[in-house]
Amino acid sequence: MAFIDLLAGKVVLVVGGTVGLGAGIARAAAREKAEAVIVTGRRADRGEELVNELEAAGTHAAYLHGDVGDPASARGVVEATIERFGRIDCLVNAAGLTTRGTLLDTTPELFDEHVAVNLRGPFFTMQAAVTDMLRRGAPGTIVNIITTSELGGQPFLAAYSASKGGLATLTRNAAHAHRWDRIRINGLDIGWSQTEGEDAIQRQFHGAGDDWVEKANASVPMGKLGQVDEIADMVVFLLSARSGVVTGSVLDWDQIVQGASG
Repeated sequence: MAFIDLLAGKVVLVVGGTVGLGAGIARAAAREKAEAVIVTGRRADRGEELVNELEAAGTHAAYLHGDVGDPASARGVVEATIERFGRIDCLVNAAGLTTRGTLLDTTPELFDEHVAVNLRGPFFTMQAAVTDMLRRGAPGTIVNIITTSELGGQPFLAAYSASKGGLATLTRNAAHAHRWDRIRINGLDIGWSQTEGEDAIQRQFHGAGDDWVEKANASVPMGKLGQVDEIADMVVFLLSARSGVVTGSVLDWDQIVQGASG
């Protein structure tokens, strides 16, 4: 679905943007005429491949190698974006770690990895982006990809749910702090969706076969899991002026109604 050049003239950084949902968001930003789309990640081959695709579509693009779990790297990709393109207008935190672990079997190392990628990384990318927006006296928008699991989550996602719950609170806190600076910060609580990462998780941790998507689709109300292009459209909308004054919102993007029963 196309809007009407919603991101025209914007410099957009998608952290965790080389594969899966992040790559889908990068493509949607380019489609909506962003001036530049920068993607980060640890897979240089996928990153460069995506950059070529975005540039072929007529958008300036760049790949920045980075590990969001490292605070210096998290800040560094934002700083490199500013150095190359002069500013950052829009930031998307799409990187995420979903390694399984319950309250009883999660190790300190696993817990720290989730906090580093899912919470600490977005904290420092936001810090660097907001610093640039304030320096220029310019408005900006940030969207954090969260999860419905931040509302409680499954027993086997203890550290993941805790870290994403922190990101939801951070989203609201930062939005409140910078609303008078005209910097809008929102989040999406994504439900069960069909992504590259989810496919790998289902096969690695749940013994899923090639028919897992078909079975999953049959188990949900709308007859299909969430789709990358649909989520990307919502992210672009929130990044754009078309979403108006909305800030500090963590929106449920799911077909399960939270708090309902029966």
